[in-house]
Amino acid sequence: MYQINFKEPIHIYFIGIGGISMSGLAEILLSEGFTVSGSDRMPSPLTSRLEQLGAAIYYGQQEENITPQIDLVVYTSAIKPDNPEMTATCRLQIPSLTRAQLLGQMMKNYKTPIAISGTHGKTTTTSMISQILLDNNDDPTLSIGGIYKPIGGNIRVGSSEHFVTEACEYTNSFLSFYPRIGIILNIEEDHLDYFKDLQHIRRSFHEFASLLPADGSLIISGDIPHPEEITEGLDCKIITFGSSSGCDYRPEAITYDASGCPSFYLMHKGEKEDLFSLQVPGEHNVYNALAAIALADLLGISRSVTAAGLHNFEGTARRFEYKGKVNGITVIDDYAHHPTEIRATLLAVRNYPHRTSWCVFQPHTYTRTKNFLSEFAGALTLSDEIILTDIYAARETNTTGISSKDLQHEIEKLGHRCYYFSSFEEIENFVLKNCTKDDLLITMGAGDVVKIGENLLRK
Repeated sequence: MYQINFKEPIHIYFIGIGGISMSGLAEILLSEGFTVSGSDRMPSPLTSRLEQLGAAIYYGQQEENITPQIDLVVYTSAIKPDNPEMTATCRLQIPSLTRAQLLGQMMKNYKTPIAISGTHGKTTTTSMISQILLDNNDDPTLSIGGIYKPIGGNIRVGSSEHFVTEACEYTNSFLSFYPRIGIILNIEEDHLDYFKDLQHIRRSFHEFASLLPADGSLIISGDIPHPEEITEGLDCKIITFGSSSGCDYRPEAITYDASGCPSFYLMHKGEKEDLFSLQVPGEHNVYNALAAIALADLLGISRSVTAAGLHNFEGTARRFEYKGKVNGITVIDDYAHHPTEIRATLLAVRNYPHRTSWCVFQPHTYTRTKNFLSEFAGALTLSDEIILTDIYAARETNTTGISSKDLQHEIEKLGHRCYYFSSFEEIENFVLKNCTKDDLLITMGAGDVVKIGENLLRK
């Protein structure tokens, strides 16, 4: 594998530079004096920011973009071998690294690299941790999988020993990392276009945990079934959080305010300790906060700073994000695209002020929709009213014939009304006609469904 000497900046080209993670890595390299260029399908706020920082970006991936002056090419799992820029890279014999390999090499430059993994909750927990470190007057380098307003984007370049990043399991990319502290929030079936089954996924998380050095630490949810299988053979320190009495960190006396935001007392090794209050709704965020508290304790941060940081945390973009009101209808947007995430978000809606809840759900990828069809249906019935868009293909082509109408039929089989429209415009018109004052509309999915709410707010 090609090894970067970070003391000798080179010219690095990113295929797909506008992605949330790729753009962040490009920004870090720019700050270190590297020459950065790359390509993407179309301009975006992320590519505009990179251009302002000095990156050269091409729109449209073409063979001629790759020149002998490039020293290294970085690509993601979405880039296929027949991509014209990958073809040119091979022809010109330019070294290449995956996004994960580049991130792993970056982590080696920090004394305390921290990697947050799990099927759900990575972006929120990474952002919670970021807020605590910032409130502690640390100067961390942060790589977040979403837009976090306090840092003005998804990346922050700092000068302290702390490097905080998300660690995604898809295509085993997190096995290229070099963490000293790892967090595993949960482990469930997902990305079954790559993984064979849940056992395959659990083996990957065990391998991730095994990356931690003997003087490192793993913070893991005790609510994961048989967590001892994940921690078997580890030499590092193991810290647990979760709902059971055997966990090192667990909540007690969870209550909710008028906006559905929880407060709870921390039980630490059986002792009742501090009170924590969050400004993000839902019980699932209590457990994200527990992981952040465990990490803060490990880093020696005072509980008062941790409590203030968690209370100051107001969420990230596309995670139960309040967008505004139209005709007295509250518009929320959420990134949930897995049945467990949908269930957690819609349960949070129940504690949020509203009359009738409307969920506009955009299924994400054909394989996920097919593999979890009945689970999606069951989770979505937690909303009073359900509207479906077409499936967002992302990296896939539809080889199975699955469609949103299949999901509609599955929901209707459960005795719940469900609407389907093939265009965003039809959905927007339907919402304006049928939603009334004090209703809550939540657009949900990992694709571009957010545009529906934003379009409504402009009308």
